[in-house]
Amino acid sequence: MSKAALLLAILPGLAAASPYDGTYRQSANANCGLVGVDGGAIQIDDGIFHGVELQCRMTRPVSVVDMHATLYTMVCTGEDESWTERAMVMRAAGEDDNIIMIWNGYAFQYDNCAKPETPLTDDQPEGEQTVSD
Repeated sequence: MSKAALLLAILPGLAAASPYDGTYRQSANANCGLVGVDGGAIQIDDGIFHGVELQCRMTRPVSVVDMHATLYTMVCTGEDESWTERAMVMRAAGEDDNIIMIWNGYAFQYDNCAKPETPLTDDQPEGEQTVSD
């Protein structure tokens, strides 16, 4: 096998930057400074998904026609186990920075940590004070 053919054969399995690279909140009050733990964030970086106590190589990307989405084979390790699953990643409608991930019956929407948080609104009339313990 020639060097060029060998290189072409292994290229699809190599990690590469994806259009979804970024750090995302698991919930509205997630700590974006903590990746891979409960209450923290998830991250996609150079074709690696960093979830809660797991990492998955995002391999074999397939574009989903007319959906602006990508289907991946996720090669995962975590808690002394290894497994392979399929997952689809797409941009949330109207939210260029947010993503939706779909894993065999489960769908999650993640807000991008680089996007400023929406400030809480104060519904109290001006001048009204509350007493806290």
